[in-house]
Amino acid sequence: MTMMQGYFKSEKKDIAVFDAFYRSNPCDGGYAICAGLEQMIDYIKKLHFDEDDISYLRGLKIFDEDFLDYLRNFHFSGDIYAIPEGTLVFPREPLVKVIAPIMEAQLIETAVLNIINHQSLIATKAARVCYAAKGDGVMEFGLRRAQGPDSGTYGARAAVIGGCKGTSNVLAGQMFDVPVLGTHAHSWIMSFADEYTAFSTYARLYPSACILLVDTYDTLKSGVPNAIRVFQEMRQAGIPLTYYGIRMDSGDLAYLSKEVRKMLDAAGFTDAVISASNDLDEYLIETLKIQGATITSWGVGTNLITSKDNPAFGGVYKLAAIKNENGEFIPKIKVSENIEKVTNPGNKTIFRIYDKKTGKIRADLISLADETFDESKDIKLFDSNAPWKKTTVKAGSYTLRELLVPIFKNGSCVYESPSVMEIQAICNKEKNTIWDETKRFVNPAEIYVDLSDKLYRMKTDLLNKDHEET
Repeated sequence: MTMMQGYFKSEKKDIAVFDAFYRSNPCDGGYAICAGLEQMIDYIKKLHFDEDDISYLRGLKIFDEDFLDYLRNFHFSGDIYAIPEGTLVFPREPLVKVIAPIMEAQLIETAVLNIINHQSLIATKAARVCYAAKGDGVMEFGLRRAQGPDSGTYGARAAVIGGCKGTSNVLAGQMFDVPVLGTHAHSWIMSFADEYTAFSTYARLYPSACILLVDTYDTLKSGVPNAIRVFQEMRQAGIPLTYYGIRMDSGDLAYLSKEVRKMLDAAGFTDAVISASNDLDEYLIETLKIQGATITSWGVGTNLITSKDNPAFGGVYKLAAIKNENGEFIPKIKVSENIEKVTNPGNKTIFRIYDKKTGKIRADLISLADETFDESKDIKLFDSNAPWKKTTVKAGSYTLRELLVPIFKNGSCVYESPSVMEIQAICNKEKNTIWDETKRFVNPAEIYVDLSDKLYRMKTDLLNKDHEET
């Protein structure tokens, strides 16, 4: 807000280009998933200052009356381009590009980063967990451990985008029309005189969603035998066993699940679900799979909703260009002793290069917005940090897709967000465009993000000039 008033007082009405991007993939992974765009759009649409806001700002004794008068009629009037939700993204490429009067572009910085960073982080974490589960269902149920209600609710949205089949957060289900799933807690068992009565009561209430928590007392000696007794009674009563099984929340899940599977199969319940929870994440799930665990459904809470091992996405928002009086974008660059913090200047876009035969991503190419490329011609790619590393993608062997799409034009929204389940379907298709080598958790293969020759030369020229850090 202070910068905004400074621009106002200086009569600085430049049209600026800002890029929101990140520098490294979460969890040392090979990719991230873009999410949060719908909430960012909603924020931009509703952004205004009412009289209570003006009164509060006046009370800070920082802002002048002429600036406060300007805020009364404020609305966003610029353009925004973004990568659609559910898309796989990689470091240094703009997830959101804002072209607007510099006051407006500066004002929305924090909200854009807050929304996109959080949901992109959780969607990425969810995708990793679902990859470890190898096709098994993953349920998000971390609301109780999330950093507040909004993080739990919008985190659940992002988790479903990343691949979770549903959430225990009923509000998220209502708001975003996503599946809600759940069982019962140990307190349900403990509130009855005995475990069998608790199970049979629950089964009568929810015969088509009968997942029984078997580790309140003793999983193998008590919980599973009582669950089998209830399933047998349901079968004898002619109640269809459509979705049923057990859940474990403690103990050695690999050993227990194998023993439980034997017991259920011996009793004739070969299609019973074995669900597990207990501080799961992608690393533990992968290990349990290697150890032959027979778990078919995973409930993942704390480590997913908080992305516990990597709790921040690290996205940044940097000035890239300012339009001059002739309508030309004058590139701006942020220089740092840390190579990864040197920004890419100019008004840019991104092209994704797919191998025509496999449909897999070959590389992403950041170029200036006015550049065009012809699929009937070779494309030469090189690593901008090591330009001697070069490759040529032959004409006819690839297809191109521009990733940034218009979201706002002249302050009006021109984009309609898909539903969350539609975004999940998009994300699932996106995940098929990279090899498993990029999805692995240790030393994943890198998808290269290169600069066009024109952009690289612009950046090099700016770095070679005398300048001050911006």
